[in-house]
Amino acid sequence: QAQLVESGGGPVQVGDSLRLSCTSSTRPYSSHVMGWFRQVPGKEREFVSCIRWGTGKPYYSDAVKGRFTISRDGAKWTVDLQMDSLKTEDTAIYYCALNRNGYSTIAKEYDAWGQGTPVTVSS
Repeated sequence: QAQLVESGGGPVQVGDSLRLSCTSSTRPYSSHVMGWFRQVPGKEREFVSCIRWGTGKPYYSDAVKGRFTISRDGAKWTVDLQMDSLKTEDTAIYYCALNRNGYSTIAKEYDAWGQGTPVTVSS
């Protein structure tokens, strides 16, 4: 079972940038998908972005498309989420996740999760 560890969260201002990183304890297979979700209290976990490990093909939610960029480093087993032009509505706990079965925007279809890293965007 892969263990995922996120880092990089913190408080920022509207319009700022922040880069989150997720490191896997095991090498993802080419068919695996690494994703980022976010959650605010009282709401369901929301899909943000994911990337297919083998091809590097990214997917984004409409809420972050054009502002966030996901990437992976095959040598370091990491997945980064570059977040630009941050908005107050981006405030959430951000979770990294692994899906062994491929692309999905549904949280329960992911097999492993990190502990989460908080992002707070203030005006």
